[in-house]
Amino acid sequence: MTKAVEYAVHEFAAVRTGKASPALVEGLDVHVHSYGAHMKLKQLAMITTPDARLIRIEPFDSSTLVDIDRAIRESRLGLNGSIEGKVIRLPIPTLSQERREQMVKLIKQMGEEAKVRVRSARRDAIETIKKGQKDGDITEDDQHRLEKEVQAMTDKKIAEIEQHMVSKEKEVLTV
Repeated sequence: MTKAVEYAVHEFAAVRTGKASPALVEGLDVHVHSYGAHMKLKQLAMITTPDARLIRIEPFDSSTLVDIDRAIRESRLGLNGSIEGKVIRLPIPTLSQERREQMVKLIKQMGEEAKVRVRSARRDAIETIKKGQKDGDITEDDQHRLEKEVQAMTDKKIAEIEQHMVSKEKEVLTV
């Protein structure tokens, strides 16, 4: 359940808020033709934010510059960078109100997916507890106590996800 929350927080970090953040692009999958493999952008380049509206990507190997640029253009981020020498500059445009509302919908969808992952972990834990009780490893009283503990943990983790969703929505809607 904790991993589901951590993953959700990581996904929320990749949602564009109108200001530059390396987390916005560092998880992009880049197919590098010269290596013949897919790699994450953070493995291929140094990503910096010289100011609030610009991301600067400097590949460790300049032969991957075109592959990185293509991956950015093909991503669902809606960003277009410009290659300047051995560096890609990604200006981050301000978000329109319509785009901000679309981002909020995306955040809610990501949050719901995270909640489903937490509930799936709860289901697995309860099945394990029931199996233990059936096999005689756990008493019936322990089964009920453990199921309550699992439910309490589930409620706590779902509340944590909700809290992260609300703070990210607030961040996105702030002009």
